[in-house]
Amino acid sequence: MHRRDPRALEIIDERYGAVLLGYLTDLLGDRQAAEDIQQVTLLQVWQRAATYDPARGSRLTWILTIGRSRAIDELRRRIPEPYDPHSPPDERDPNPPDTTDALLDAWRIAALLAMLPTEEATMLRMRFYDGLSQREIAERTGIALGTVKMRMVSALQRLREQIDTERAEP
Repeated sequence: MHRRDPRALEIIDERYGAVLLGYLTDLLGDRQAAEDIQQVTLLQVWQRAATYDPARGSRLTWILTIGRSRAIDELRRRIPEPYDPHSPPDERDPNPPDTTDALLDAWRIAALLAMLPTEEATMLRMRFYDGLSQREIAERTGIALGTVKMRMVSALQRLREQIDTERAEP
């Protein structure tokens, strides 16, 4: 991207486009608006390529952060809907900052999990998203407990390697 090679933008879109679109769709609640913001985000990624600093985060995190900023701009342009001032704050603001950050992390982890072998990713989802113990995973899947434990260790090692690789990307 620093050399302004048009293929670089295609590679970025191939590698991160689906994750970016899913993240933006969740943030905005509107697929069409998310597609528009995705295009704006990719254009800004192209224009700001020289400002990317791998020491500050992975390329995916940088791209999602740009997308988040553009999505927030879009949400601010929308006319706010009336709300009951007596309702809990969670109901008044559908995108509080800490929720948006959590969503960013969730999409990043989802993208990393998608790179794992299916069996390993499924076990990690069952463990961390569904809250199942390794014994419960073994019972639910019919896989021996020792095998579940070995696959979990392997999956966590692969996930750690992916995170380390993501951080080391130029």
